[in-house]
Amino acid sequence: ATTEIYTLSLHDAFPIYNTEVTIMAFTAQDVKTLRERTGCGMMDCKKALTQADGDMEKAIDVLREQGLAKAAKKASRIAAEGVAFAYTNDDSTAGVALEVNAETDFVAKNADFQGFVKTVAETVMAEKPATVEELLTKTAVGTEMTVADLLQEKIQTIGENIIIRRFERYEGVVATYIHAGGKIGVLVEAATDNNSDAVKEALKNVAMQIAALNPKYVSTSDVPDDYKAHEKEILMAQAKNDEKNANKPENIIEKMIEGRLNKELKEVCLLEQEYVKAENKETVAKYLEAVSKEVGSTVTLKRFVRFETGEGLEKKNEDFAAEVAAQMNA
Repeated sequence: ATTEIYTLSLHDAFPIYNTEVTIMAFTAQDVKTLRERTGCGMMDCKKALTQADGDMEKAIDVLREQGLAKAAKKASRIAAEGVAFAYTNDDSTAGVALEVNAETDFVAKNADFQGFVKTVAETVMAEKPATVEELLTKTAVGTEMTVADLLQEKIQTIGENIIIRRFERYEGVVATYIHAGGKIGVLVEAATDNNSDAVKEALKNVAMQIAALNPKYVSTSDVPDDYKAHEKEILMAQAKNDEKNANKPENIIEKMIEGRLNKELKEVCLLEQEYVKAENKETVAKYLEAVSKEVGSTVTLKRFVRFETGEGLEKKNEDFAAEVAAQMNA
């Protein structure tokens, strides 16, 4: 099925007619996908896709503007198998996070596949490639093969397509956290002259926070202006579509939108989030201040990366019995 728009003129085939017929810019599968990602009804999803000319992300915005999206956070739901992996060197001065995808969960749990993932991570650590393309040209650690050749060997022996999707490598004082056996991998880096066990434990706690609450930025000062503008447009549309705001002055609505935006930014900015392990509802920033005081050195969070396996990818629609049979035949 196509996702492009075609406009057919009946006048070309039948000159007596002067009518144009527009084929929808989306398929039934697109409607189903949008429904799964937002939790909205089938007809609402169809209308949103029509309004967005078949653009999935624009359709999600349409539903959010109308206040119909029941679970906007589902917009990045997991849709593929594989492993998110993260590890540091012995003294925690460098770390790697990466995602490697496979076709089924069976392979993701396979020891040979997991060994390949670790080899790839070790190669990233040692060779410091800038891109996946460059990584593929490097000699895999512990072998005489390039990563590309090793990848092809694993595809042949395991029997599934395998893709090295993405990776990050940090240097500094780093810590990692892997959740649920590889569903989520997190790498964090801090600026500090203290590499004690207390600092490493604090950074691991922050990595767990990132895995749990999925922040997008370190702090509000890191949020791009276009992101703020986009979210403000969504909130404004929601407010105007709410009948309770029909008679409110524009300046009141504007203040209300600013308040909602600030609240939303606190949810997506790590340092402004409520620290999940705190008993007194302190923020992550306050937690790191307390740690800095405890160790006698300033601990400043510089950056982080969070890889969730299959995030944003389409998952093959196969029934379980067929998947088992495929694995047995392989």
